[in-house]
Amino acid sequence: MFKNRTEAGKKLAAALLEYKSEQPLVLALPRGGVPVANEVAAALDAPLDVIVVRKLGAPGQPELGIGAVVDGDHPQSVLNEDVMSLLHVSTAYLEREVAEELREIRRRQQRYRGGRPPAAIEDHTVIVVDDGIATGGSMRAALRGVRRAQPRRLVLAVPVAPPETIAALQSEADAIVCLSTPEFFHAVGQFYADFTQTTDEEVIELLEAARQRYEASRAASATRRTHEP
Repeated sequence: MFKNRTEAGKKLAAALLEYKSEQPLVLALPRGGVPVANEVAAALDAPLDVIVVRKLGAPGQPELGIGAVVDGDHPQSVLNEDVMSLLHVSTAYLEREVAEELREIRRRQQRYRGGRPPAAIEDHTVIVVDDGIATGGSMRAALRGVRRAQPRRLVLAVPVAPPETIAALQSEADAIVCLSTPEFFHAVGQFYADFTQTTDEEVIELLEAARQRYEASRAASATRRTHEP
């Protein structure tokens, strides 16, 4: 049981300190992943950015996921073929659903980043963070989206997830750090004393604070190098 996302992030950060020397980029799945990832980025002296994933809803049943989509230079969709087949989802419906969710992804990216460009992924160690994973559909889409941008190393880091989900995601990342893999898993929230929904405003505030923190750290490092004998 974690007290809240901040505590989970601190504990996760402690398990990721070996990556600090690689000067990683930390990517969070908003919204709940951002408070966790913020603690990781602070401990690793790393920049923080978001990777926005949206669920693809079934025809007439938007809460039933038929897959997920993530934006990037090459938008990546991960589909649940069994559900797609069972519901006879047409290609035309899928294309409309993907297009609609991509519009929402780009709207959120614009809002979260305040118009700033996304962080560079190519040839960097990238740590993808969320507050937990249940089935893994959204995380799989996120990892595949990051992989297509050609990171040097891709690490998945979460406080909690069921063991079968972690096993299913092994092939999607170069390394996985998960603090707890309980056998009896109903939902991510059951492992947090406080699982209050993170708001868009909190995401924006945390990203801005992380940006200022990282820029101040880089400036301090440059000053030290200048004064070295």
